[in-house]
Amino acid sequence: MGHAEIDRRRLLVTGAAAALIVAVRPHLVLAQAGAGPFSLPALPYPESALEPHVDAQTMGLHHGRHHKAYVDNVNRLLESHGELQRLSALELLRRLPEVPDAIRTGLRNNLGGHVNHTMFWSIMGPGKGGAPVGETAAAIERDFGGFDAFKQRFNAAGLGQFGSGWAFVTVEPGTGKLAVAAAPNQDTPLMEGRPVLMGNDVWEHAYYLKYQNRRADYLNAWWNVVDWAAVDRRYAAIRRGEAII
Repeated sequence: MGHAEIDRRRLLVTGAAAALIVAVRPHLVLAQAGAGPFSLPALPYPESALEPHVDAQTMGLHHGRHHKAYVDNVNRLLESHGELQRLSALELLRRLPEVPDAIRTGLRNNLGGHVNHTMFWSIMGPGKGGAPVGETAAAIERDFGGFDAFKQRFNAAGLGQFGSGWAFVTVEPGTGKLAVAAAPNQDTPLMEGRPVLMGNDVWEHAYYLKYQNRRADYLNAWWNVVDWAAVDRRYAAIRRGEAII
């Protein structure tokens, strides 16, 4: 066997090993490559998939510009803090009071933006909407008295959030009880140790190109893209005690 063939095989083996590392522990490769511990998740559907309720231009800018900026900013903030790079997003959010003053606010805003949007993309999909399913449907009936009452409560939280922010549904650890909460900017109940079942982004960049100042119209239209099966899988994972963002 010639030296060229040996080198080629070594390259193939090395490439295969690297691919396995990426699949199993992607944050290790990102850290080694200098890109930082966090990466932008791909949209699970085309940018135009949620039309006409969420327009393609908004989706492209929202994901490719806004969410990407949050990820890039988090990685930049952590560049000189190798010990923090080893923590998960949840661990960082819960330990924000321990983070150095110089990066705490930036990390709160940008890591909050990253986890909020990662959740957001995952609970929407084309051809979705309709009524809740599974244990989530039962919990909504139990804690809000029905889907219509739940939607009214959730929309009121989103409409009542002054300026930029989010409307969330949280899950009480242990009991599984649901509650609606609003939060400003990119804050998240995860910062207080409260698991998030679902949430809607009411920053203007989430809806202004299509709905202008009609936030109520956006909130009403958004129910047509909620993937209740995905929400129910989140609820099951939270009830099992899994750490999810």
